Amino acid sequence: MLAACELSCERGGRALFTGLNFEVGPGALLHVQGANGSGKTSLLRMLCGLTAPASGQVFWNGDDIHELREDYASQLTYIGHHPAVKDDLSALENVCTSQLLAGQPVSREQALEALATVGLKNQANLPTRVLSQGQRRRVALARLWLCNKPLWVLDEPYNALDADAAALLQRHIEAHLGCGGMAVLTTHQEPGIAAQLVSILRLSA
Repeated sequence: MLAACELSCERGGRALFTGLNFEVGPGALLHVQGANGSGKTSLLRMLCGLTAPASGQVFWNGDDIHELREDYASQLTYIGHHPAVKDDLSALENVCTSQLLAGQPVSREQALEALATVGLKNQANLPTRVLSQGQRRRVALARLWLCNKPLWVLDEPYNALDADAAALLQRHIEAHLGCGGMAVLTTHQEPGIAAQLVSILRLSA
């Protein structure tokens, strides 16, 4: 279980949010909402241990994530607001490299299958610099079809996706939750996940 206790965030001497408390258990999704500048991305980075809160703690199964360090990192997959793909690498090379860095190396065949699943079979060997924004986003999201980590933290995962790709991602998130996984995401659109699985946290600007 992921839990936040009295989390606060400051930027430039201004408080973005204070005293946040929430839990995300198996089979549940937390949808973080809020206007631009309200601290959504900062919160997600705190939940991943990438940014320290001004105050408060994040717990994973009862332990502070900053004490768990690599053990906690091995339990989550984080996909940020930007695709974070290397322009000079092919889509296939990007997926293989990302999985290697995440400690879950995959074979070429596994990476190709994931890319085919997200509709990039014919673009697998192209350098990502020639791909559209939506295709670059799908290169990053292909990791979700290769990881078996219980916690997914996704910052605007639907950005630049067409309707078919968004529906595919929605079904995959639901399948992840159905297997006892957890997810925290931000999106300016409805994620389309069954309402009984979703909790909403709204941040004020």
